[in-house]
Amino acid sequence: MPTQITEAEWKIMDLLWDRAPRTMSEITQALEPETGWTRHTVITLLKRLAEKGAVRVDESGPVRTYTPLVDRQSASAAETGHFLRRVFKGKASLLVNNLVDSGELSSEEIQELLDLLQHHESTEGKKK
Repeated sequence: MPTQITEAEWKIMDLLWDRAPRTMSEITQALEPETGWTRHTVITLLKRLAEKGAVRVDESGPVRTYTPLVDRQSASAAETGHFLRRVFKGKASLLVNNLVDSGELSSEEIQELLDLLQHHESTEGKKK
């Protein structure tokens, strides 16, 4: 995983994960209504992503195209780890406690987490 992807860069990566390759013009047109970004902003962000090793630039055709070099799952896992270390000292339990205390988790989501933990525990138990 490349160095941390910024929130702005993440918007571009989301587009590329949904469909790639894309041109700078396609990316700009897709993001302009939400962000107001000009082509210059998109070009700058794409250059940064390429420097970080997050996207590949293909210059073999008539127009440059951009393709993600990291998959969404790997990027999400890296971002989650970075966030946990930075905000919650690496402790997922502090994050979950914060979500529960703030009312961010619905009863259904809490049950999903419990089911996930129980499934993980039973799977880990079988491995030992």
